Amino acid sequence: MGSGKVTVVALLLCLAVGVIAEDPYLYFNWNVTYGTVSPLGVPQQGILINGQFPGPRINCTSNNNIVVNVFNNLDEPFLFTWNGVQHRKNSWQDGTPGTMCPIMPGQNFTYRFQVKDQIGSYYYFPTTALHRAAGGYGPINVHSRALIPVPFDNPADEYNVFVGDWYNKGHKTLKKVLDGGHTVGRPDGIIINGKSAKVGEAKESLFTMVAGKTYRYRFCNLGMRSSVNVRFQGHPMKLVELEGSHTVQNIYDSLDLHVGQCLSVLVTADQEPKDYYLVVSSRFLKQELSSVAIIHYANGKGPASPELPASPPDNTEGIAWSMNQFRSFRWNLTASAARPNPQGSYHYGQINITRTIKIVNSMGQVNGKLRYGLNGISHSDTETPLKLVEYFGAADKTFKYDLMADEAPADPSKLTVAPNVKNATYRNFVEIIFENHEKSIRTYHLDGYSFFAVAVEPGKWSPEKRKNYNLVDATSRNNIQVYPNSWAAIMLTFDNAGMWNLRSEMWEKTYLGEQLYFSVLSPGRSLRDEYNLPDNHPLCGVVKGMPLPAPYKA
Repeated sequence: MGSGKVTVVALLLCLAVGVIAEDPYLYFNWNVTYGTVSPLGVPQQGILINGQFPGPRINCTSNNNIVVNVFNNLDEPFLFTWNGVQHRKNSWQDGTPGTMCPIMPGQNFTYRFQVKDQIGSYYYFPTTALHRAAGGYGPINVHSRALIPVPFDNPADEYNVFVGDWYNKGHKTLKKVLDGGHTVGRPDGIIINGKSAKVGEAKESLFTMVAGKTYRYRFCNLGMRSSVNVRFQGHPMKLVELEGSHTVQNIYDSLDLHVGQCLSVLVTADQEPKDYYLVVSSRFLKQELSSVAIIHYANGKGPASPELPASPPDNTEGIAWSMNQFRSFRWNLTASAARPNPQGSYHYGQINITRTIKIVNSMGQVNGKLRYGLNGISHSDTETPLKLVEYFGAADKTFKYDLMADEAPADPSKLTVAPNVKNATYRNFVEIIFENHEKSIRTYHLDGYSFFAVAVEPGKWSPEKRKNYNLVDATSRNNIQVYPNSWAAIMLTFDNAGMWNLRSEMWEKTYLGEQLYFSVLSPGRSLRDEYNLPDNHPLCGVVKGMPLPAPYKA
């Protein structure tokens, strides 16, 4: 029998017995260490991954299986979270103090997760202590599968750009400041991929472009507290993707990027071949901070012009400008996502809301120390991760559910420090309102999900405001900003069983309590809804030594 016939017969046999190949696996080994970094010219202790800051890129395709073996060579417990990766049925890999025991110094842990039915620009970062202030973060780029059409031509190359504010005080000093009951104050500068420069400084180029070609820039704001504005000298940006959603491809001269957010733009090298500045400046700070990086044309001659493109207004008018830009972000309803059906085929605006949760952020003093909270509850982490004690049936030994009401109390600044865990009914469609009565901006992220960002407006929310919602083509994303004295509304279905962190992306506020966890339980304790505890998952606290619960079954 010829080899071709053998191959056909083998294929038919495989199909007959139902053999299905798994999606591809990507393997990574990461060594997490301290190292000296000087983003603003001041040497300090940074967190490196395989000697890099920012860390290595995870470049993958929708449905790939990701395996990351992490060696913790710091002197403190450590965890990574995979911001924006939904971990369908698998909050065990989410890497927050509420879901996992930390990786202890000198030990390792292997994360295993799938980027299931997702595309887009995401990132990883450390959730323990104030490690985010020292680095330890890097990009996750999830590409569409080859058979799924993308609504733009393949770029000549892709560039990841991490921007944000930076503190010259080390992460341990910042943690001591917060533990002492004080704010960390204003940042010292703005960095771009771990570096900072001013106009005219002799710096090597950040990226190189070839004249006539188009490039994809994936921007993420990994700062501690500051919104920023990004813009290229002489080059407009075409927005094509926002946290996993292909967008209507509007053209922008500059884009606001709030803490924790990511987006992708296309930039075409259609100007005179020479150097140009990428400019990043802070937003809504009393004193503007900024940095530049050089974008070089291959074979280009001549330095970048010292005349930088102007930043948008930075006052009340600037907030209105930024809100209007938010409203211009629309879902591309004709584009495919991770699956071959159009993104906009999910008509979220026609689904009945089963629950409204209105969340008001506040700050206050508890025992003379600064704390932040949501609806009067300032979250505190527990020795045993919340997900573990719940899985082992020992939640009553560690926390109480639903201390935080669905409405804010009369005085949300009167804070109670406690684990903040809210029950959520599996597969219910809910509306969450964030109302910010303070003078500083907020951004919020929800692990395990993407949600529809339907509105951002000034003032206070009321049910009549629903008439202003975008119920047709709001972007599906995982992070939403709430401007000072304003509100924001999101909608989502709690269809991903697990324990999921909703948090401020301003890490000072998260560390001091501005976060909560949603417990979304599988009513049937079924593997169709949620995976069992992984074999390699470390146990700690009250569950250590307890007998394993009966596993979920199909």
